[in-house]
Amino acid sequence: MVNADLLAIDYKKDFPLLRELDVAYLDNSATSQRPQCVIDAESEFYLKHNANPLRGLYQLAMEATDGYENARVAVQKFINAKSEEEIIFTRNTSESLNLVAYSYGLSNLQAGDEIVTTIMEHHSNMLPWRMVAAKTGAVVKYIECEPDGSISEAALEAAITPKTKIVAMAQVGNVLGRLNPVEKAIELAHKVGAVAVIDGAQSVPHMPVDVQALDADFLAFSGHKMFGPMGIGVLYGKKKLLKKMPPFLYGGEMINWVSRETQEYAPLPHKFEAGTVNAAGAVGLHAAIDYIQSVGFETIEAREAALTKIAFEGMQKIEGVHIIGSDKWEEHKGIITFIIDGVHPHDIAAIFDADGVNIRAGNHCAQPLLDHLGTGATARMSLAFYNTVADVERFLASLKTMRERMGYGR
Repeated sequence: MVNADLLAIDYKKDFPLLRELDVAYLDNSATSQRPQCVIDAESEFYLKHNANPLRGLYQLAMEATDGYENARVAVQKFINAKSEEEIIFTRNTSESLNLVAYSYGLSNLQAGDEIVTTIMEHHSNMLPWRMVAAKTGAVVKYIECEPDGSISEAALEAAITPKTKIVAMAQVGNVLGRLNPVEKAIELAHKVGAVAVIDGAQSVPHMPVDVQALDADFLAFSGHKMFGPMGIGVLYGKKKLLKKMPPFLYGGEMINWVSRETQEYAPLPHKFEAGTVNAAGAVGLHAAIDYIQSVGFETIEAREAALTKIAFEGMQKIEGVHIIGSDKWEEHKGIITFIIDGVHPHDIAAIFDADGVNIRAGNHCAQPLLDHLGTGATARMSLAFYNTVADVERFLASLKTMRERMGYGR
């Protein structure tokens, strides 16, 4: 039984788009909606504090700088980094992972070294490592998951060897919703002197993440998946590693001084933040963190679990619907990917859209995983804590009609 009190609070009231539009928004793995407080924070920056941070000595510029740097401290505390110097602002998870690949990977790998990742990674945590391998002569090794999405300890131990220099893994997969054994992967990586790069895009918005407890070397995530603005992302990196890494981008603000022949780079974190920064986005991300903390991860995880259970069990009862991955709802972390006999995922998405239900269809930037699982494109519904039982019921009601509406009869 679902605790009725748990799902009784209407969080949609905090989200203008969800208040105004009659939709069941179930594409939260792609991007979340923004609460009014985030919209207000970003707007207020432009209305009252707009100036180029880190450069001017006048009042507006100092206010902009304070807003930007206060956001950095908020992120540091949110993921429990040791220092705000370990927090690099980027555009998104993809840019954060590319920063590590270009700055750390190209500087530290050579022919014969191995990069270990999994077959279920988002392309953003796969293609940068292929680039590093192509340029350095290193080799990319894939850990294959079981049909239920699980990765065994034995598979990790077999893949991570003394040749391993980088282990790259998502904490939660964006297709199967599986919580991966990143703790064990990090432990094994460190035993052989490798660094661990964790993709937190699907975990940081939905569960507490403590980088010191994980002992992750790098962690990447996006603001737009955690109720913050688009165009602001985060790379966490251990200070001892970031200090040795060359800049990823060059230009203004990432230097202390420049002469005709040489230059001295700015200290962390600004060495990695060239050019005019997304200060308004950082301020909005700060507001999103405050909002998440006001709701609380205990509530967020419990609501998402309850809704996942309702959706999963309802889907299991519908003939012709096949859920990809584990047959246990608890192992999907709010993400349910599925196919329907005889119905293309694009048609599934179009019918849902006609019924006011927003889901995702396609390869979800994870084509090697779908190839490994023996399926083509799939449909994916993904939940956030602000979703409701009514959203799930609307989804299930539409899902039940799919095959009939595509001409297969009742």
